[in-house]
Amino acid sequence: MIDIRKLKELVRLMVENDLTELNLQDQAETVTVKRGYAGAPVVQHAPIMIAPGAAAAGHAAPAAAGDDDEPSAAATAASEAGLVAVTSPMVGTFYAAANPDSPVFVSVGAAVNENSTVCLIEAMKVFNEIKAECNGTIERVLVQSGQPVEFGQKLFLVKPS
Repeated sequence: MIDIRKLKELVRLMVENDLTELNLQDQAETVTVKRGYAGAPVVQHAPIMIAPGAAAAGHAAPAAAGDDDEPSAAATAASEAGLVAVTSPMVGTFYAAANPDSPVFVSVGAAVNENSTVCLIEAMKVFNEIKAECNGTIERVLVQSGQPVEFGQKLFLVKPS
């Protein structure tokens, strides 16, 4: 496993030299570090597989499609039809504004273009501006400020113009 100090140094070098990707390999380890992204991200979803007998072993079974607690995947997909998702290009902490006293970058109803900053994501003490990467109007904000986010997680839904 890579030493966190080494990883922090790699990220610092990337920021200082405005690099978006760094690949290092030696006999013991391989490290690929990417920051930001060019173009629209590709998000792949894989179905959750539960092994037979896992529920008996103490693992919860997935909710049935008809359960009232969560909307079904079909209902979610229908409500997002025609909308473009702005996703997180990295793991970090989502911030809707530059600081607590500043107004949010965008809110529901705001017009955005591909260069509009919609939020910041902090990763390893580096604040990364996230761009809308599409033209349209913000329909939904899916994350609250200060909330941790994962790579590929939907942050905003945009109605294209």
